[in-house]
Amino acid sequence: MDSDKLQIIDPKTTYIDEEAEIGQGTVIYPNTTILGKTKIGKDCEIGPNVIIQDSEIADGCVVFASVVKNSKMEKGSDIGPFSHLRGDVEIGQNVHIGNYVEMVRTKVGSNTKVGHVTYLGDATVGENVNIGAGTITANYDGKSKNKTVIEDGVFIGADTTLVAPVKVGKGAKTGAGAVVIENVSENTLVVGVPAVEKKKI
Repeated sequence: MDSDKLQIIDPKTTYIDEEAEIGQGTVIYPNTTILGKTKIGKDCEIGPNVIIQDSEIADGCVVFASVVKNSKMEKGSDIGPFSHLRGDVEIGQNVHIGNYVEMVRTKVGSNTKVGHVTYLGDATVGENVNIGAGTITANYDGKSKNKTVIEDGVFIGADTTLVAPVKVGKGAKTGAGAVVIENVSENTLVVGVPAVEKKKI
């Protein structure tokens, strides 16, 4: 572990596995547990109240009051509080993941925002996407897990449910409360339950 300029605010409440690597300028706040072969870059803020296991956190990331397991965060991204990356998640550069967000087997492109109370499972999310509060990917049909694809520049309205397998094309938008059960074409606004095309954007 690289200890030069590493700051551990409260060693008594901090556990760092011997296999972990932490870069210069990173600050570890109280009640933080870092497990397995975790790699944390330079100038990060980790904690308080964080668990990171077998994950890679790039330079300049913030992990606040959240759990990150078997996942990757690229440079300049932040997560928390109270969110959970629970395996096979890849977060691009400058991504914001806010309160009460859960992800599994999901990839998120750079400059995307996932702000509040969202579940993304078996999803691929492009760059410059906005995921509205309360968005859910309904990825399990009772027998198997299905994929959701959200392409670049999409705006997902609050309380949208995406019933997988489904694809939302580039630049498309969903209205608040939409239930998307069919693919959405590029640059199209869909609204309603089930969601139907309202207009081209």
